[in-house]
Amino acid sequence: MPQPETAAEPDGYDRHRAPVAAARKAALLGGSAESVARHRARGKLTARERVTQLLDPGTAFMEVGQLAAHGVYDHAVPSAAIVTGIGLVCGRLTMVMANDATVKGGTYYPLTVKKQIRAQKIARENGLPCIYLVDSGGAFLPMQEDIFPDEQHFGMIFRNIAEMSAAGLSQIAAVMGSCTAGGAYIPAMCDETVIVRGTGTIFLGGPQLVQAATGEVVDAETLGGALVHTKSSAVADHLAESDAHALSIVRKIVSRSPTPPLAEPPQAPESPAEPAGRLADLVPDDPRRRIPARDILACLIDHGGLAEYRAGYGTTLICGTAAIGGFPVGIVQNDGVLFSESAQKGANFIELCCQRNIPLLFLHDISGFMVGQEYEAGGIARHGAKMVNAVSTARVPKFSILIGGSYGAGNFAMCGRAFGPRLMAMWPNARTSVMGGEQAAKVLSLVRQGQVEAKGGSFEDEERQAFEAPIRESYEKASHPVNAAARLWVDAIIDPTETRDWLTRALAMAAAGPKQETRFGVFRM
Repeated sequence: MPQPETAAEPDGYDRHRAPVAAARKAALLGGSAESVARHRARGKLTARERVTQLLDPGTAFMEVGQLAAHGVYDHAVPSAAIVTGIGLVCGRLTMVMANDATVKGGTYYPLTVKKQIRAQKIARENGLPCIYLVDSGGAFLPMQEDIFPDEQHFGMIFRNIAEMSAAGLSQIAAVMGSCTAGGAYIPAMCDETVIVRGTGTIFLGGPQLVQAATGEVVDAETLGGALVHTKSSAVADHLAESDAHALSIVRKIVSRSPTPPLAEPPQAPESPAEPAGRLADLVPDDPRRRIPARDILACLIDHGGLAEYRAGYGTTLICGTAAIGGFPVGIVQNDGVLFSESAQKGANFIELCCQRNIPLLFLHDISGFMVGQEYEAGGIARHGAKMVNAVSTARVPKFSILIGGSYGAGNFAMCGRAFGPRLMAMWPNARTSVMGGEQAAKVLSLVRQGQVEAKGGSFEDEERQAFEAPIRESYEKASHPVNAAARLWVDAIIDPTETRDWLTRALAMAAAGPKQETRFGVFRM
C-alpha cells in the first residue's frame, strides 16, 4: 500500500522560519471562517481591515504582539483577540488598538489585557496618541479572576487612558460593535468618541444583565445604540453611518491633533556595507556556535560604520556609536561570554550615551557571565551589577533584539524584558531561558546523581540520558521565540532581513518622543 507523501523538512534558516510562519498565519486569519462570515454579514470590516483603512495608504504597520496567546489556552485565541501596533495616521505616528470580534466576540482574556496595557505603555513612553477601535463583549468571564481585580488587570487600561490624556496624548475611540460592561469606560474616558449607527452599542449592563437585575426587557439598540449616545447621553461625540465613515472621522480628529508629524532623520541615511539579505546566511546551523558579531553589524548600520568604544578592552562586548537609517544609536552587542572587563565597559558606554541622549540598541547573543572560583573572587557579581544598574536606570530610548541565545543574568545585563526596552524582538533562531537546555539538563542530572549516590546507589549513563532528554526538550520548547511571543515576553519575532527596517522605524518613533533625564543609582566600585 503506498505511503502518503510528507512535506520535506525545511533546511537551513528556513527550519527556524517555518514554525514562526505557521504561527503568524494562524494569527492573521483571526477567527473561524463562520465567525468572519457572520461579522461581514453585519456590514462590519474585520479588525485588520479597519487598521488598514485607518492608516495612511501604503505605509507600514509595526505590529506589537501579533503572536500573543498562540497555543497558550485550551482553544485558539489568535492575536489574543486584539490587534495592536504603530502606524502613520495623517502623517502622525499613532498607537492603534483594534478588538477582533471574530475571536470569541472580542472578549478579553488575561493576555488580551496584558497586550493592551503593553501597547499603552509603548504609546506613553514614545509620546504617541492612541486610537481604540472598539468591538468587544468585555471580559472572558470564565477567567475573570485573572482579568479583573489586580493592579495590572482590566482597570489599568482605563487608568492609562486618563493619565495619557492628562499628559496631552490624544485618546480617541471608535465604537464599531459591542462595548459592554467595564469596556464601556474605554469610549467614555477617551477625549473624543465616534460610534457607528446600527452596529455600535455602549452599555455598562447589557440587555440580559438589565433583565436579570431589574426585570426590564430592552433590546441592545434601545439600551445603548448610536442614537442614544449621540442624542441623549453624550457618551459619544460623532455619529458614523458605517465602519469606513467612522474611520474617516477618526482620521479628521487625528489631523487636528497637536502631535507633530514624523521627524526626518538628523543625517542622510546610507545603505549598510553589506546587504541586509545576507543576515540569515550568517546564522550558524549549530546554536552553540557564536554568530559573527561584526558581520551582523555590517548588514545593519549605515555605511559610515561603528565608532567603537574601547575596542581593545573587554572584547567580548562590542560597544560603539553608529547610525541606522540616518538615526544615531549606541550599540551594545555580545561577542562572547561577559567578563568583569566587558561589564565595566558596557556600564561606562551606557553612561556616555545617556549623557549625550543617544538611544541604545542591545543585540543579544549571550550565554551569561563567566563563572568559576577565579571570577567570583575577582568580583564578577559586583562588576556585572554595574552594567545591570546602568541598563536599569538609563532613560534614553532602549531597544533590544535577541539574535542568538539570551540566558540568565546575561539577559538582564543586555536589557531583557524586565529592564524597560521601548520595543523588544527576537529572530526565529533565538532562544531565551534561565540557562540553555543542555546546561540545565547537566545541572539537574548532577543533582540527581548526588541524591542517588547519597543513598548508596549508582547513576548509570543510560539512566542519565533518559533523565536529561525530557529536560532538554522542555527547555527547547519554553525558550522558543513562538513561546516567548505568545506570552508577550517580546513584542515581535522579526526576520533578520527585516531588522534594519524595523529598527529604523523604532528609532524614528523614539526621535519624536519625549526626553527623560537619567539619574544613576550607586555603582559598587
